[in-house]
Parts: sequence; structure tokens; C-alpha cells
Amino acid sequence: MAEEGLGQKVDSEDLESVVSSGMDLSEKTRSASFLQQDSRVLFYRSLLEGVEIMGIKEALEKDPDVNGYFGRAFKLLDREYPGDTEGGYFIRVKKGQTVELPIQACLFLKAQGFKQKVHNVIIVEEGARVYLITGCSASRAAHEGFHLGISEFFVRRGGYLNFTMIHSWREDVSVKPMSIALVEEGATFISNYVCLKPVREIIMYPTAVLLGREARASFNSLILSHPNTVQDIGSRVIFRARDTQAEIVSRAVSLGGKVIARGHLKAEDKDVRAHLECRGLVLSEKGMIHAIPELETDLREVDMSHEAAIGKINKEEIEYLCSRGLTKDQAQSVIIRGFMDVDILSIPELLKKEISRLEDQTLKGAL
Repeated sequence: MAEEGLGQKVDSEDLESVVSSGMDLSEKTRSASFLQQDSRVLFYRSLLEGVEIMGIKEALEKDPDVNGYFGRAFKLLDREYPGDTEGGYFIRVKKGQTVELPIQACLFLKAQGFKQKVHNVIIVEEGARVYLITGCSASRAAHEGFHLGISEFFVRRGGYLNFTMIHSWREDVSVKPMSIALVEEGATFISNYVCLKPVREIIMYPTAVLLGREARASFNSLILSHPNTVQDIGSRVIFRARDTQAEIVSRAVSLGGKVIARGHLKAEDKDVRAHLECRGLVLSEKGMIHAIPELETDLREVDMSHEAAIGKINKEEIEYLCSRGLTKDQAQSVIIRGFMDVDILSIPELLKKEISRLEDQTLKGAL
């Protein structure tokens, strides 16, 4: 690729949309970058030895080993996936490599009515550690757009992958991510999901399969649901080895939209520890949150639990904050920010600050 900056690949009218999905266009706080617009790969670059990043099509053509990973996670669970994808990214972190600054990838909708279908493959080799942030967003012109993102994660023995997905769509875009993570012995997979902007519909149910002893998975999500929005968002962990553990933590606030918060823990081996937690806050009479927790096992030697709570803002809390000089909207914003605490996300302080800033900007415009 030419030595042209990532920011130069983004049209000026799209800068705000791309940045709102967590992208650092300067690349100063990132170790590698990838950008795809509609079906075209516009940019990729690794700034760190031991990190490979490129379009999935190029990776499949260059490296026969990549073909062995493509589709493998879905085949393991006997699940079908669309084969008519165009583009997507390939990321591989080499054995023993520690990546301090996050890798970033952006999947961007530009054309009106475009149906973006991508297939991503991420490999974290044995003993490697990495943070990955994927931002998905749409331009002002991308009316009636659609995004299908297929992602396969392979966290090899003793590896660590901390994956954060930030959705920053438009109110008339429909989204359907599909992802499976295969986690080997002693490895950790952490998935953080943030959706703060309006969207027409999101349907997603990512799955992690713990294949080796002492494997661990964690799913954490922050969801702000706007009017006329449907977000059917869940997480599933399948335990196929002993001495494994996982947690699913969800925070959802409805400003008038519909949220279905699903969680499924399935223990297929002994000595499993897992917890599922869903908390919701409804701020509008038109809003709705439906929590669906599932625990499944045929074994006695497991320790799985769940809790769910849905409520509304206490009137006394609003009155107290107003008595301290805040307006009603400001008081609601303070309460929501406390409820949607970024500390539930297992991410570095740098990313917490970025997401906190996005929360503040979104709430100012929504309340």
C-alpha cells in the first residue's frame, strides 16, 4: 500500500461518522489499521512487527494456511453462513507477540441502499496478547443500508484477545453480525460491544466455544436504544472443557426503542463456573426491554448463575439532582452515564475515555 495516511482515505464529510465508531485516523494510538468502504478495501497497514493485517481476499490468495481457518468455526458448530461476501479483514498476531496499542478496523457504509457483506478472520497465535477495536458506521448518504458481518476468532493456547465492537449506524440501517470464537487451553476471549447511536434493527448472537482447560470468555455490552429501534442482542458461551469459566454482563437503556437481551450458558463438561447478568433501564413509555437468560447443562458439577433487573429512573433521584442546579435532561444524563458505566468493559483506560466521550456526545443529542 502507498504510504498515505488513513485520514486521507476518508472523505471530509464522513470524518465525523468514522471517528464516532472509535477510529483514530492519526494512527498514533493504534498498532495497525484497516478500512473498508462498501465492498472496497481502501487502506490497511501494520505498524508493528508480528502483526499481519490485510483484506481477507488477499490473505486467502497469499497464504494457503488461511484457507484452513476460513469457515472452520462455523463448521465446528454445524452452522451455515452466507458465502456471497465481498471483503472483510484478516488479522494474525504471531506467537508470543504482545500488542500494547489496539489494532483498529472500520467497516463503513457509503452508498445509498448498499448491502455490505464481509467475512473476517482473526487469529491470535499461542501466547500472543492483543486488543482489537472494530468500528462500524455509515455516511449520511447511506440510506436504507444493510450490513452483514461474519467474524471468526481463533485464540490459540495461552493467547489473549480483547475485542471491542462499536456500532455507530444510521436510523434506517439494518445490521446482522454473525461471529464464533474458538478458545483453546488457557486462552482468554473478551468481547465488548457498544451501541449508542440510532439504528433500525440489529440482530446478533455471538458465540464463544471454550475448547481447552482453563479457557475463559467474557461478553460485556452497553446498549442505548432510541425510538423506532429494535436491538435483539445476545451472547452465548459453550463449555466443552473442564475448569473453564465465563461471564455475560449487559447494560441496556431504552429511550423508546425495543431491546431483547439474550444470554445463554451451556456446560458440556464438568467444573464450569459462569455468571450471566442483565440490567435494563426504561426511560419512555414506548420503550421495552426483554431479558432472556438461559442456563443449560446435564451435569451436576457446574456452578452457573444468572440475575436480571429492569426498572426506571427513580423520581426522587431526578428531583435531588435538579435541586442541585441541574436541568431534568442533565439529571437524566448523569443517571444514565452512571448506569452505563464503561468500567464493566474490560478495556484499557485509553478506550474507556474514548467511549465515555462518545456516550456524552450521544446523550447530549438524545435527551
